[in-house]
Amino acid sequence: MRRIRTIDDVLPSDRGACAAIGNFDGVHLGHQAILDRAREAAPDASRAVLTFEPHPREVFAPEAPPFRLMRPDTRAHRLEKLGLDLLFEIEFDRVRGLSPEAFCAEICAETLGLTHAVVGEDFRFGKGRAGDAETFARLGETNGFGVTILPAFGLGEGSSRVSSSGVRAALEEGRPRDAAAMLGHWHRVDGPVEHGDKRGRTLGYPTANLGMEGLLLPKLGVYAVLVDILDGPHAGSWQGVASLGVRPMFDGGAAKLETFLFDFDGDLYGTEISVALVEFLRPEETFDGVETLIAQMDRDKAGARAVLEAL
Repeated sequence: MRRIRTIDDVLPSDRGACAAIGNFDGVHLGHQAILDRAREAAPDASRAVLTFEPHPREVFAPEAPPFRLMRPDTRAHRLEKLGLDLLFEIEFDRVRGLSPEAFCAEICAETLGLTHAVVGEDFRFGKGRAGDAETFARLGETNGFGVTILPAFGLGEGSSRVSSSGVRAALEEGRPRDAAAMLGHWHRVDGPVEHGDKRGRTLGYPTANLGMEGLLLPKLGVYAVLVDILDGPHAGSWQGVASLGVRPMFDGGAAKLETFLFDFDGDLYGTEISVALVEFLRPEETFDGVETLIAQMDRDKAGARAVLEAL
């Protein structure tokens, strides 16, 4: 997959694609349906995603709590696994002031030379979100590319539509399996293992720690997890138990995801890992001493093993 992170890097060979357009945060089943329709709509064209960085909500509400399900690199990796040919991550500042007419003419037609585009029925675009999906279809015809509008995607008859907002709500309520049902994959936190205070070693539970900066915080607490070590000598898949929280018994501070890998012995500092949240086991809490904490961690480990072995 070719990843284009600035509009200035678009090459003549990148033109002529069929593009799915949207934010694609989470790359959930609704997003995947749009990607599938892009392949069907123009089977001979390159299949692309056109998205924007930073996410528009980060621009218009910079003081709001982080909401993103995925960092851009994680999204790119997921899209590549789905067989995407091109990923256009257009700078939002370059398009935020464009009218719907200018966006279609200057970006979709002149710069990208799209053959076809696929959008969801709730698609909005242009300055002040002035354009909707029907506007986009009309302007696409004017500018020489076809447009397919996909209706809202649901999990079954009578079910609510699958959306990034629905995934976020499930995670914030401690329902990772419901989130996974909408995503079509486990919700994951990816990144390099960070150095911590190494307190877990003294407790008999050394952990691989990931920062949560810029990401939505699921419900704080303890989770059964699946872990993929993505590089280095220990690359492979493991089961584990993880604590997502601020360590109220100790230093507090920024939330981290601290993961104990079952039956693992090795140094992971700086290694890229991916941690999938499978089941919420209990909320974060404070204990009256280290021995009580360790006893609870033993129970958490056993509980997580039982959950994961039943998958």
